[in-house]
Amino acid sequence: FSTRLHDDPTQFSNDWYHTAEVWTGFNIGKRFQVLAFLPFSFVHQMSDEGSSNRSGLGDVAFLLNYKLIDQSSGTGAGKTQQQLYIGGGIKLATGKFDIDPADPDVAAAANSQLGTGSTDYMVNAMYNLHHGRFGFSANANYKINGGNDADYTFGNKVSANTFLYYSLPAPSANMVLTPSVGFLAEHANSNSLAGKELTLTGGSLYTVAGGLDINFGKTSLGFNAQLPVSQKFADGQTKSKVKAMVHLTFSL
Repeated sequence: FSTRLHDDPTQFSNDWYHTAEVWTGFNIGKRFQVLAFLPFSFVHQMSDEGSSNRSGLGDVAFLLNYKLIDQSSGTGAGKTQQQLYIGGGIKLATGKFDIDPADPDVAAAANSQLGTGSTDYMVNAMYNLHHGRFGFSANANYKINGGNDADYTFGNKVSANTFLYYSLPAPSANMVLTPSVGFLAEHANSNSLAGKELTLTGGSLYTVAGGLDINFGKTSLGFNAQLPVSQKFADGQTKSKVKAMVHLTFSL
């Protein structure tokens, strides 16, 4: 994110947020799915006041999903499959959150922490559709944020995304190349301190994405890049730049 104040352009900040996340998931019977996420965060800030770095454990999260729909029809190249999961979860306050509530730039300080310092709750839905080589996915998540020891509360956040996939034949029999394109949207309400809303917090972001997954049997390597097409943060003073994601997945 890049920030420069309208009324004083000499005040600026360029912030990089990186996360390395270990995650796992397993099924319970035919209908339930458990997911767990262990993030490690790396924050680098460079501003008119100098530079700073923070790194360490982020906020651990757990999700429990229920498979509401699991249908298939057709055979061979004309086979269609669809699944719908609904569920919810909890995010724990395992990441460090250490701010001075009296800091005049308390919102900026809060955004640069490794965690939120609060226990938060999530509800989500995931839909997947496959027909032959084509695939479609849609995901939606609503996060309900609690307060923390500093009496700081991040605004509730809703996010959603859709992706289209197409599986390409590859030279190797056990390799599948799957390019994808997608659209992502997120909106966060304003943050508050001691019950009072903080101006120029919260906001919205809309991005388009393109990526590629390479599957080797039960192993998948993939990446995507996300380019902002519309955004609104801090009355236009803060701009989100390009995001990127790389993953390595093993299925048992």
